[in-house]
Amino acid sequence: MPTLANQDQTWGAFTDAAPWVLDRSAITWLPVANRLRAAAQAEVPRLTKPSKLPPGTRVLTVAGRLGFALLPWAIRKKRKKYADQGASRADVSLRLRMAAERLGPTYIKLGQIISSGDGLFPAELVSEFKLCRDQVAAESWDDVRLTVEQDLGARLEDVFSSFETKPIAAASIAQVHAATLRTGEQVVVKVQRPSVSTLVRKDLRVMAWLAPHLVGRIPIAALANPPALVELFAETIVEELDFRIEAANMLDMSAVLKNLQQDRFVVPRPHPKLVTRRVLVMERVDGFNFDDVAGMHDAGIDTEAVIRSGMIAFMEGAMIEGMFHGDLHGGNMLVLEDGRTALLDFGIVGRLSDDRRMAFLRMMLGATTNDVRGQVAALRDLGALPHDTDLDAVIKDLRLDQPTIDPTSLSGEELVKEVQRVVKALLGYGARLPKELMLYVKNMVFLDGAIARLAPNLDIIGEIANISMLFAERHGERLGRELGVTADSWAVNLDTVKAGFGLEPTVDSLTYKDLQARRELIQKRMRDHVGR
Repeated sequence: MPTLANQDQTWGAFTDAAPWVLDRSAITWLPVANRLRAAAQAEVPRLTKPSKLPPGTRVLTVAGRLGFALLPWAIRKKRKKYADQGASRADVSLRLRMAAERLGPTYIKLGQIISSGDGLFPAELVSEFKLCRDQVAAESWDDVRLTVEQDLGARLEDVFSSFETKPIAAASIAQVHAATLRTGEQVVVKVQRPSVSTLVRKDLRVMAWLAPHLVGRIPIAALANPPALVELFAETIVEELDFRIEAANMLDMSAVLKNLQQDRFVVPRPHPKLVTRRVLVMERVDGFNFDDVAGMHDAGIDTEAVIRSGMIAFMEGAMIEGMFHGDLHGGNMLVLEDGRTALLDFGIVGRLSDDRRMAFLRMMLGATTNDVRGQVAALRDLGALPHDTDLDAVIKDLRLDQPTIDPTSLSGEELVKEVQRVVKALLGYGARLPKELMLYVKNMVFLDGAIARLAPNLDIIGEIANISMLFAERHGERLGRELGVTADSWAVNLDTVKAGFGLEPTVDSLTYKDLQARRELIQKRMRDHVGR
């Protein structure tokens, strides 16, 4: 039960040992956060509108770096110097990653987002950009000190009794330092890189100008749809440039978790006064890195319970509250000694409007009940397809009205042709990936990989059935009322789930290890075919 010392636990999922108590009516930076968020999103169309003329001198630097990186690859490809398509993709991916690192924070951030997109982007590109995660140089201590003092309006020593000059972590937009307040609380201080806000906006204009010229030029760019990717990136990054928005996200997300009674998650408290556009002071939380499976097992932590609660909370946040953490990865999650998970870094958050949340609900319902037309209609309403799309034509062209084929029964040539056919059909209908759907899929990809590390023997089919039952128990009445269906309509059709994995109805279980073996077989056949 919350005590007088931590009454904010009555409305938010916060830690038990409160360094300060949050009273939403007394937080100095909170009243402007919603206006700042709306202003940031309103800026996106202007930043991503392609200009006829190159937008300033920055375009020369960007074009020069990209040209220098890609020209040798283009020449080698034209002269057929690569042994196979895989070698060609690996080389262009390496060159793009090196160019991104030279171009600075904006392009490194784009690379980091791509690096979390297993299954959304080519494997070679994802693998290469994963190297961007831990290779961002820290800003000088003098620049960090100047930023903190300028934004807080006081000398460092007047606010902090200690401040570590070496950062705990350095990312593309900001870096984080450990510190102690004069009042004794241990905190971490997130400090934005100098001038990154201006540079990001310049780079977005450059990206918007370059993107149309990249369509169809290289296979990776053609698949990613550069103009749509730039728009997605802009929608994601503009909110990260003001830490008052991030701090407000922390409060909102903690309230969502509390409303959902997700007591296995906590959010660090942002300081009620020490938050500005470029500086965010929050309580310090210690725990196991999300990838430290051995450490968690030695501490007696049930890692299957950790991953199970993560999947449930993530799905509940999207479907019930219309809000979820938008950038799940190992560096943004700490597992406490008691088995709870602390969520960190709320610069990227998925927020679904009521209409889109309902569309998302219909999509999930269609997936569990084999309602193909309902799923396609929901994707349209989510913004993935134009509003005037002929749904029946999409179903026919994508062959969604035909029985699901076990992909392991197809040859490498058949698999490649099927992927190409689907991609071509989707692009022909003007399909795009809305921000919220992209963030959701990206997080599902992360959780999928986390299962491999934390719970490889988890029965996927059994978990889907259990989660469906839990949703029916907790939210069945509300979901039925919102969707206009009976409780029975929400029941998961396990035969449909099994068919989605390419399994026969008689199969009772599928561990993650089994699923991974099937995927590796599919990937090997595709690689072998492309490499011929």
